[in-house]
Amino acid sequence: MLPWPGVLAIVLLLGLWLPLTRAGRLALAAARIGLASLPQRWGASSVIVVGIAGVVGVLVAMLAMGEGFKATLDSTGSDDTAIILRGGSQAETNSVISREQIPLISSLPGIARGDDGQAAISPELSQVINLPTKADGTDANVQFRGVGPQAWAIRPQVKIIAGRRFGNGLRELVVGQGAQRQFRGLEVGRTLELANQDWTIVGIFASGDSHDSELWGDAQTVASTYDRSAYQSVTVKLAGNNGFAQAKAALADDPRLKLDVLTTHDYYAKQSEGLNKLISILGTVIGTIMAIGAVFGALNTMYAAVAARAREIATMRALGFSGLPVVMAVMLETMLLALAGGVLGAAVAWLVFNGYTVSTLGSNFSQVVFQFKVSPQLLWTGLKWALGIGLVGGLFPALRAARMPVTVALRGA
Repeated sequence: MLPWPGVLAIVLLLGLWLPLTRAGRLALAAARIGLASLPQRWGASSVIVVGIAGVVGVLVAMLAMGEGFKATLDSTGSDDTAIILRGGSQAETNSVISREQIPLISSLPGIARGDDGQAAISPELSQVINLPTKADGTDANVQFRGVGPQAWAIRPQVKIIAGRRFGNGLRELVVGQGAQRQFRGLEVGRTLELANQDWTIVGIFASGDSHDSELWGDAQTVASTYDRSAYQSVTVKLAGNNGFAQAKAALADDPRLKLDVLTTHDYYAKQSEGLNKLISILGTVIGTIMAIGAVFGALNTMYAAVAARAREIATMRALGFSGLPVVMAVMLETMLLALAGGVLGAAVAWLVFNGYTVSTLGSNFSQVVFQFKVSPQLLWTGLKWALGIGLVGGLFPALRAARMPVTVALRGA
């Protein structure tokens, strides 16, 4: 697809050519004649509009799903916090950090410390549980995260919006607002049976990122419930601008700590790459298949329009209209119909899907709740596809109209 400056240049040149040249003015006159006859053949022309609207709507919706998922994970984490995993681990699910390593991590340089001198770290573990969805009651994977006491200070964006925080050492949990919207039985005061133990929901939290899809509880209690002898990750608060570099260098220099460290922003951004690429590829493939069908629909419609207007086109040619104005007239008509279809499809995608909340399987095999994000860039992408379909679908009928011999057209008509 052409970038915006290239498209703008083409539109500008065309806008100058049409009113300032004799051929351009003839093309405008011919186009006005064709557009005036649209009401008589609106049924056939609507095939182009509806077909292209379908292509744009599906394409934008698919890409908006990928953008929404990516935006949710990109907004998770920050550059002043870091996550420590076992060396070579790509995600928490395949990471193991022993309890003996926690004091060593606490002593690393580059980690912020509180007023009491304690390192700002949160040893954490993740457990995938099944909960019924509100949509149809089928079970889906949800991430149950055990966090340390300092998790709230390390992630200040996590706010309790109903109820209270869970108590340390108690089988209590708090629920992300996204998970509460998607799954049943997550109201404050309800109990969940997890690992044959009753857990009480004592609060709802909001974070504005992927943590909204999670349930949180005390890490020590989660570990004892699920018989875990190790953690999966350690989230830390970094000290100053050089905190990450210092912590990373210290980890590399200590042979007892075969661990990797990433800023939490980079870690969660990487988690979205695979699924976002897959969604983009699927959206492009499906859009291409539908676009091919729309092109053939446009070709069929415009060939029929040219045949129906054979006498009209032949008369214009006899009056002195050359081939170029006729080509441009047919192309302008097709492109306007394509633009109408693109605008219709983009509008439907915006109204129906923008902000639509869904959940999908994340890299930790649990559901991540996110919203479709129909951005202006995606709408522009859809309009470019629409104009591309109109260009291909109108070119060959336009050339046929321009090459049609006047005498043959008059006799055929």
